[in-house]
Amino acid sequence: MASAETKETFPCSNEQFYKILIDYEKYPDFLTEVKKCKILKTEGKRKLVEFHVSVIKSFTYKLWITEEPTKRIHWTLDSGDLFKTSIGSWDLSDKNGKTEAHYQVEATFKIFVPGPIAKALVVVNLPNMMNAYQKRVKELYG
Repeated sequence: MASAETKETFPCSNEQFYKILIDYEKYPDFLTEVKKCKILKTEGKRKLVEFHVSVIKSFTYKLWITEEPTKRIHWTLDSGDLFKTSIGSWDLSDKNGKTEAHYQVEATFKIFVPGPIAKALVVVNLPNMMNAYQKRVKELYG
């Protein structure tokens, strides 16, 4: 299993950051590894979202994402090329008008993935992803 976790503060309100998180189809605009993202189905607070991603190699997966407005999103894997399991979340809290975001993800793979590659897929890209979200906040609310 590969896992990653981080906390980051963003210079915007929880509402503003939450809007960025749930705008899945805009992910390719600012997350370079996401090539395409599409909402396939909506069931109440849950959405089935398909991701086409390129990190070391290209792969596709679908997540059931549950939305708790302005507080949290969390997901579980529906299906995909590479992942056997994937669970994770963004938990948001207000820190003096800024958003403190706690991100965590755990994944297992369908095929043998060498440790360094598993780490690259889940952990190494994390700082780049957080930087991309910081830039997105500045673009939209800066």
